[in-house]
Amino acid sequence: MTNTHKDALFVLVKSLSKSEKRQFKLYVGRLGVNTDAKFLALFNLLDKMRAYDEGIIIESGIVKKTQLSNLKAHLYRQILVSLRLNPVNQNIRVQIREQLDFATILYQKGLYKQSLKILDKVKATAIENEEKNIAYEIVELEKIIETQYITRSIPDRADELAVQAKTLSEQNVMTSKLSNLSLQLYGMMLKVGYVRNDEDFQKVQRYFDAHLPKYQIEDLGFREKLWLYKAHLWYSFLIQDFLSCYKYANKWVDLFYEQKEMIYLNPVFFLKGNHYLLESLFFVKYSTQFKVTLDKLEAIVSEPNFPKNDNIASLAFLYINANKLNLHFLEGTFEKGLYLVKIIEYGIAKHKDRIDAHHVMVFYYKIACLYFGVGDNKMCIQYLKRIINNKNLKMREDLMCFARVLSLVAHYEAGMDYHLEVQLKSTYKFLLKMNDLHEVQKEMIRFLRNLGDIYPHELKQEFRKLYDRLKKYENHPYEKRAFLYLDILSWLESHLQNKPVAQIIREKAMVLTR
Repeated sequence: MTNTHKDALFVLVKSLSKSEKRQFKLYVGRLGVNTDAKFLALFNLLDKMRAYDEGIIIESGIVKKTQLSNLKAHLYRQILVSLRLNPVNQNIRVQIREQLDFATILYQKGLYKQSLKILDKVKATAIENEEKNIAYEIVELEKIIETQYITRSIPDRADELAVQAKTLSEQNVMTSKLSNLSLQLYGMMLKVGYVRNDEDFQKVQRYFDAHLPKYQIEDLGFREKLWLYKAHLWYSFLIQDFLSCYKYANKWVDLFYEQKEMIYLNPVFFLKGNHYLLESLFFVKYSTQFKVTLDKLEAIVSEPNFPKNDNIASLAFLYINANKLNLHFLEGTFEKGLYLVKIIEYGIAKHKDRIDAHHVMVFYYKIACLYFGVGDNKMCIQYLKRIINNKNLKMREDLMCFARVLSLVAHYEAGMDYHLEVQLKSTYKFLLKMNDLHEVQKEMIRFLRNLGDIYPHELKQEFRKLYDRLKKYENHPYEKRAFLYLDILSWLESHLQNKPVAQIIREKAMVLTR
């Protein structure tokens, strides 16, 4: 049996909405000769199947095993053609591409004047909507046609097209350099997380300085600015300069509010920009602005004219709910946030083919922190196990490390300390293997390891000592990241003041908003 997630055709069929399935069947039967086509029979069979099973397909008699691969490829292509014709998918990029295809067909038929007329019109649309890559393609086709369709204006047209091609080429090269830099920095962030020491910092700084192209901000268009701000944002995240993260995420989002039509043309970038803005606000603990930004994002996504498709729905689910959890962490309202668990679990199942394992594990860690905040340590441990037992997770090593540290604390809080020594050794080995053993983690492990030798009446004094040792790392350039994953100081304060950890965080939040 083939894994559902590995069979592209099955996943595509299952991703179709009722209206898309209906349109596909209408598209197939448009001439009346395809109603009994094998690929339609295969489509209907796949639509009924709960899990992909090649054996069932062969037994159905629709197709022989040797022909199955070709039939699947044909069906896959027919579904894509049908989806392309769907008005829902007719965004500006598809429309520009369609016009370019029409112009190419007219050119191939020798109808040069008609082709040039379409190209001139669609080129203006492409440039207006910052689709500069395809605008460059259009100019190149115009140049080819102009060499064959001789007019009296050819000298002026040659100069005009040469200037346009040069300008668009330079802009596309700048966009490519900035997008490459942004992607590489994002890759570093996913692989190892934040910089851990001066050596890491200098390595990232050298890479950033060496690959950031020279530019004049006034010469940059929307798309070049977008990639510039993204590159700066990822650099700021890597070096843990969260005020700078806020600065560039804010610039990113402001780009869209300054040119509102771009929100609807590039909804994915709009959603991502808001997510990183919210994440930055979370790190600098600016809860008032966080709530305003989240409410504004939800309102825009709910607008009737905001683009709707599966990808956007998945991203909106991901970013809005992750930040709703973060708001409860900021305000210390863990109990009020528990309703989100069912919503998130349902959403993960619904969007499982479009949300990667990394983001699912981040959700599980946040839910674990939510349960830790309300004192339900057993549920906290259950969600952390999903991360710790995931042997296929290759990204965000820092998340995996802190999941283990929080698990140790949760086991202690739950009174499940009979296997604590084994877990301590296991966690210590894992952190060493990941090269992620920081002072904060060392202090936590040392404290938990010595718990067995501490008398009950000495416990509060030991909590105070640990608090004092950790407090000095709260604003340390490389150690402070520990407090982003787990608010250890608030946990210790809850023991020192005999208050729930949620109350401690709420009191801190009230001080910050005054």
